[in-house]
Amino acid sequence: MIAKLKRRAFITLLGGAAAAWPLGARAQQGEHMRRLGVLMPLAADDPEAQARNAAFLQGLQDLGWTVGRNVRLDYRWAGDDAERVRRYAAELVALSPNVILATGNSAVGPLLQTTSTVPVVFVQVTDPVGGGLVESLARPGRNATGFTSFEYAIGGKWLELLKEMAPRVKRAVVLRNPAESSEIGQLAAIQSVASSLGVELQPLNVHDAAEIERVISKFSRETNGGLIVTASGLAIGHRELITTLAARHQLPAIYPLRLFATVGGLISFGPDTIDPYRRAAGYVDRILKGEKPADLPVQAPTKYELVINLKTAKALGLEVPPTLLARADEVIE
Repeated sequence: MIAKLKRRAFITLLGGAAAAWPLGARAQQGEHMRRLGVLMPLAADDPEAQARNAAFLQGLQDLGWTVGRNVRLDYRWAGDDAERVRRYAAELVALSPNVILATGNSAVGPLLQTTSTVPVVFVQVTDPVGGGLVESLARPGRNATGFTSFEYAIGGKWLELLKEMAPRVKRAVVLRNPAESSEIGQLAAIQSVASSLGVELQPLNVHDAAEIERVISKFSRETNGGLIVTASGLAIGHRELITTLAARHQLPAIYPLRLFATVGGLISFGPDTIDPYRRAAGYVDRILKGEKPADLPVQAPTKYELVINLKTAKALGLEVPPTLLARADEVIE
């Protein structure tokens, strides 16, 4: 009910802003309706997807673009279905939009395989150069630019934080989706610090909910285990399942984003997942006004968040070190 009320309030805000828009601005930008595509590998009713979209819409409005007045949005919500992502990418390109906003490597890849001309602004992408999405961060050189999610080095930090939170961890399963190219770099960063921390890693590939449940349940039978969840659309889409399984099997776990901690995850460390969508609206605005993605530098996150769920820590019998609590950006009680 609260989520519905918030969405209604946001829609009312947009409508009110459009009604109050100065006549000069209406005349200037309302002469030509622009078309934007949005491709997200999340479900339309996912709270995270709604928050990201709200931030993007607010960013557009702040720059003078209002849905229904001077801009039209075509959405495609793909969930974690790779085939659906590819199909929706083709559908959006066929609509000949002025710009497409895309989330994650799994969405951007199929788009760029489909078009080399339609501008694409991406968010939550890891290693766009290594993934072949852009020629360089400073000068993307092609039809795509946007905002990276994090650098691979953060993977080593995940294991360090897990060990600090739960010193007894001697073995850790790395839950990963092999379909995403960024997984190789994330795993390599985790492996680079494992031996110095005395932790034996067990990378396990998962493709769906059934595999996630089977892998975690099997791993939990041995003692002194921990769980590292890498950043992927699959993990985000199944975050409630993963955190529930970790709690059920008493596994200390670290996650790549705050949205895992808010649904019961023990600890997370990663970038803000909402603010980049407001920033992405700025790039969309610049492209609509004539600039080219090839000339707009790819931008990195401006802030990383350390979030600790004290309720989950207590349920696992863990005492959070005061030094770790002091460094936390948010503590969930």
